[in-house]
Amino acid sequence: MKLDDLLSKIPLERFQNPPPVVSVLPLAGVIGRMGPMRGGLNIAGLAARIEAAFKPRHLKAVALAINSPGGSPVQSALIAKRIRSLADEKDVPVLAFCEDVAASGGYWLATAADEIYADPSSIVGSIGVINSGFGFDKWIEAHGISRRVYTAGEHKSKLDPFKAEDPKDVERLQALLKELHENFKAQVKERRGDKLTGDEETLFSGEFWTGREAVELGLIDGLGDLRTVLRDRYGEKVRPRFVGDRQGWLRRKLGLGPIADPHVWTDAFVSAAEERALWQRYGL
Repeated sequence: MKLDDLLSKIPLERFQNPPPVVSVLPLAGVIGRMGPMRGGLNIAGLAARIEAAFKPRHLKAVALAINSPGGSPVQSALIAKRIRSLADEKDVPVLAFCEDVAASGGYWLATAADEIYADPSSIVGSIGVINSGFGFDKWIEAHGISRRVYTAGEHKSKLDPFKAEDPKDVERLQALLKELHENFKAQVKERRGDKLTGDEETLFSGEFWTGREAVELGLIDGLGDLRTVLRDRYGEKVRPRFVGDRQGWLRRKLGLGPIADPHVWTDAFVSAAEERALWQRYGL
């Protein structure tokens, strides 16, 4: 078949009115590095994918598919900032879709969007900061174990779990948590603005809500899933393009990384336990 004959069979409408394209960027998992075998969401791992989400021709929007219980406030801020920077640079709207949970840092990611949607049963919010740990000082004392720590710098061993709590150390930690909380609150106020209808004491208490309640508080813009909202807005011919990682199939399925070092297994176990605790905080 000649080239002219082949081209004549391609509808001109395909070139004159190309279907709208929406990049879909999955943001699923705990935010931050969770150990050598279980990678969390972080700017180093997401930078290339975020860039790729804004590159397609005929791009109408970027959709964030969020399913995260939170994690590192620093990585949450860096990821959201990179998304927002490219959205402004390319003049492309960003829509966020909360799946099972978009809480704490997960909600911070959602605030990078111009509009936020969720399922009625999604968990949304938890605008707060938490630090948790264990104290083993009484246990080691009961077993006749002495703790020997040597430092250069009087504050280097703050909050050592094998020593009794020092009220001054706790006071310092609470001050840091308060500062981080203020940064989170500032992000929500800047991005949601007049859309927020709940009072600050309620919104920033660390409480979380269902998607339906989040609409009433102004934390999200509406209820809906990614496919339905995109079709309603851009038509039946909209083409969602998922932007994923390039890990091998088995590694991606199992969440595996390098396993040559036997210490990796210990680190992975601890990381998995920490990750499980974050999800269980929201009943998941």
